[in-house]
Amino acid sequence: MARPKKSEAPDLGSRITLTAGSIERLACPDGKQQAFLRDSEVPGLRVRVTAAGAKSFVFEAKLQRQTIRRTIGDVRTWSIEQARTEARRLAVVLDNGQDPREIERQQQAERQAAQAAAAVQAVTVGKVWAAYLQARRPLWGERHYNEHLLMVKDGGLPTNRTATGVTSPGILRPLMDMALRELTAPEIEAWAMRESAHRPAAARLAWRCLKAFLSWCEEQPLFAPVLQQNNPAKIKRTREALGKSSAKQDALLREQLPAWFGAVRQLPNPVMAAYLQTLLLTGARAGEVLGLRWDDVNSQWRGLTIRDKVEGTRVIPLTPYVHHLIATLPRRNSFVFSSATSASGTLVIPRNPHHEACKVAGIDGLTIHGLRRSFKSLTEWLEIPAGVVAQIMGHKPSATAEKHYTVRPLDLLRVHHERIEAWMLEQAGVQFDSAIEPGKLRAVG
Repeated sequence: MARPKKSEAPDLGSRITLTAGSIERLACPDGKQQAFLRDSEVPGLRVRVTAAGAKSFVFEAKLQRQTIRRTIGDVRTWSIEQARTEARRLAVVLDNGQDPREIERQQQAERQAAQAAAAVQAVTVGKVWAAYLQARRPLWGERHYNEHLLMVKDGGLPTNRTATGVTSPGILRPLMDMALRELTAPEIEAWAMRESAHRPAAARLAWRCLKAFLSWCEEQPLFAPVLQQNNPAKIKRTREALGKSSAKQDALLREQLPAWFGAVRQLPNPVMAAYLQTLLLTGARAGEVLGLRWDDVNSQWRGLTIRDKVEGTRVIPLTPYVHHLIATLPRRNSFVFSSATSASGTLVIPRNPHHEACKVAGIDGLTIHGLRRSFKSLTEWLEIPAGVVAQIMGHKPSATAEKHYTVRPLDLLRVHHERIEAWMLEQAGVQFDSAIEPGKLRAVG
């Protein structure tokens, strides 16, 4: 049989010794999608050519009466000898009764698992914290969720509220860039020592949130293996570093009422002045009063609908002086205690103005929450039933009779609440005529 000329395409029906020239002349016959040129030196090695002209080395053999075909690589990348070496290796694998495709799938799965494990080992606390917040948000209130965001905020934004002129980073922010596997008990203890030195109460709250976060990590199959130990935040030394919280006792005394009212009513911002007085006279939480909207003010039935964290909402009496304070406020938006400059549209809790007013009044250490404590303490002078005060303040009933047998309508609460307000104003020396229509005339002191 005559040998084909070097200029002719190789015979696809015969095995030949593969050369660079034969591969270059290889062409796919008309009407076919692909064709194969077999190597005579290594059984199973072929060169595949497609109708588009693409050429690659492939290995083809039988395994349990099934054809196994495996692409080795492009002819432009692999040399003939390299392809033969790979074909021989695959032939050995087949001789051992193994499918090379299955072996490669297993190897690829192992590589992906190793890469995923490496990625989890390198994952930062911040990324896991974000996943934690996303998973828990449906179970949390908006305020609780926002508090977790504030704990990890970057800081550095311009502000007029700090001496540095920029916002401070969140209390947990130093831990966020660490790898989760590096968040060990000594690291958390060192963080607790630093933070408790200048903001112990905030550090204790952040520590409790951090413990809950790490407990959640322990329950996640993806993150549990990364932790170096079981919940590294639950360590005695860290708890001791943070110290114990003590119950605050700041509250207004009866004899301090004239000075406090006098200083607060002199604040240049009437919205702040009204807000602080409303806090004291309702005993409500700071955020509850800030969240008041005009729709929550029922002038007809003289009630205030307050959104609280215990029952969701509660309705308390709209007492005459508080009604007067609210009626004189500007209606900029839907919020009662609104702000023309705040992004949220509502007043920011005026801690600094209140502190300055207390300095003017000669009162030390009275916090915003101390006004709520003052409401409860001052009612003792009038011997108001404890259940009435608790219902106005939004405290959960503690006795069985209160929970299941005592129902106080708004009118009954009003009898006691108006008495409380009138007594406080009398002790403060604030002259106020409750018969005057709200908003028409200002109170005279």
